[in-house]
Amino acid sequence: MPINDQKVDETVLALLYLSLHDERRAWKNFDWASMSRLHEKGFIHDPVNPDQSVVLTDEGLAESKRLFNSLFVKK
Repeated sequence: MPINDQKVDETVLALLYLSLHDERRAWKNFDWASMSRLHEKGFIHDPVNPDQSVVLTDEGLAESKRLFNSLFVKK
């Protein structure tokens, strides 16, 4: 079955907001292909490093919060 990578990436970015700590770090326990695409889009800094978390860019932090509120917050 074909997977909609855009929707997967939006969901991963929203879930990164759920695991935020230290203002803009999030645990990177997600699919590596999605994490690479988010890096290519400029939402996160390079996830290939020994850290267990990834750093969101300013744009990534704002978009992560927007998507989290859109997808998961009760209206």
